[in-house]
Amino acid sequence: MEERLNARQNQIYMKLSQFNEVKINELSQVLDVSEMTIRRDLQRMEELGLLKRTFGGAIKVASEDVRLSEREQRMTDEKKKIGELAAMFISDGEVVFLDAGTTTFQIARHLQLGSDVTVVTNAIHVAVELLGKNIQTIVVGGTLLDTTASLIGPIAEDALSNMAFDSVFLGATGLDIEHGFSNSNMFESEVKRTVIRNARSVNIVLDHTKLGVRALASFARLDEVDRIITDREPDTEILKTCKDVGVQVVFI
Repeated sequence: MEERLNARQNQIYMKLSQFNEVKINELSQVLDVSEMTIRRDLQRMEELGLLKRTFGGAIKVASEDVRLSEREQRMTDEKKKIGELAAMFISDGEVVFLDAGTTTFQIARHLQLGSDVTVVTNAIHVAVELLGKNIQTIVVGGTLLDTTASLIGPIAEDALSNMAFDSVFLGATGLDIEHGFSNSNMFESEVKRTVIRNARSVNIVLDHTKLGVRALASFARLDEVDRIITDREPDTEILKTCKDVGVQVVFI
């Protein structure tokens, strides 16, 4: 997202994500600011499409997030192949971050038993997949986002900001040349931004249906990643732009 929220507005959005509704008088007390300040915050957030103002408060707008169980049924074979291919770019001794996508889940699935790597993740389903594989796994804390089984918010971001990664593998809702890589949830995008800043190698895994798509929150420009791993050759314009900025494109 080009214009990001300030710390107070982030807190409002977190409460809205948890409770689906917020009241101006309650927010004013909890955040220790005037009701007029809260009204201005809600107006800005409504302009960004994050909520709908009501008399005395605001309600959550319909989420663009698709539940994990639904996403797992989409492009299943393609995601398996992408995950298998991506796993080949992980070397022994690396510290790797896998985020909460259904394609990154397939990377975890294709890691060999006893692989000499450390996996850091904010994804409950990725951590469960690694159980019993004898792979050192670190799960960061945070606020649980029900739709994607991911841990997000300030706790997750603070923990990840103190870590260094040899490589990170991130899913994306869309890739557009101008908008870059984007996600439908702004808090997941903040997690992605945090790990990108601390990574030697940034890998984006996504199937061909995400190419040319723009979602709510942009988390990286094309020139901020090192490699795109997908299931089909992208169109000429994307390939040329990737070549121009030095991004490797790998496809099945």
